[in-house]
Amino acid sequence: MPTKSYPLDDIENVLPILNKIALFGALTEKQLYTVFRLLEKASLKAGEYVFRQEDEPRNIWIIRKGKVKIVADSELGVLELAELGVGECLGETAVIGIQPHTASALAVEDTELMSLSRAALLSIFDQDKELFGFLMMNIAREACRRLGQADEVLLHYVLRKPH
Repeated sequence: MPTKSYPLDDIENVLPILNKIALFGALTEKQLYTVFRLLEKASLKAGEYVFRQEDEPRNIWIIRKGKVKIVADSELGVLELAELGVGECLGETAVIGIQPHTASALAVEDTELMSLSRAALLSIFDQDKELFGFLMMNIAREACRRLGQADEVLLHYVLRKPH
């Protein structure tokens, strides 16, 4: 797990990534700058965990460089659920749901991350209700999109199952 986080200082390299992320969709440039000031960066070596299944969520993570695999321990062993790359987010639904992570996130290769802590997210609520509302709506949309994908996978397996 990342042991140290540092404030970001290269806005010209980060804003193009933020502009492509659904979580930050429909934000104005001023709102993106507000988010940027709250982001921190962290680095992981291949094989290190961003977080583990059942950990308490503390951050929304954005992949800046590298790849992260989402894996879950189950009765069937370790299941690989997804592989995420640059510009993709993880941990956002656990942060707003205040639920332990349902899977682990493992760096597949050396990876650079940006994070928005739960505390930083709550500070946005205090400072800019409109920005907070956009972020919550975007997180809800992303959660719904992922639920739809999970439904399709489950339906696929149910329909394949002999009766």
